[in-house]
Amino acid sequence: MPPIGGRPGPPCRKPDVVQGDRGYDSERHRDQLRQRGITPLIAYRYRGHGSGLGRTRWVVERTFAWLHRFRRLAVRYERRPSIHEAFLTLGCALICWYYLRPVH
Repeated sequence: MPPIGGRPGPPCRKPDVVQGDRGYDSERHRDQLRQRGITPLIAYRYRGHGSGLGRTRWVVERTFAWLHRFRRLAVRYERRPSIHEAFLTLGCALICWYYLRPVH
């Protein structure tokens, strides 16, 4: 993984915790994460809801929903990745601008 900056000290190269939905429910995945020193938070199949993953996962889902408001990002029409990335960057900038602008 590329280094994650922003805090004092050496950059972090791996996450402390990885969340996953029921599609990743296997002991093989959990064991591989534990071997790397990462805590797995993976929901179990065939169990009731209430795994607690939704408390933080909704941030990602909400961001995807915000990006899909822009029609050009909901369906990828561009063949070149650089053009799609430019529209993605523009969409993120607009979301930040809408979210951070002062309300009078």
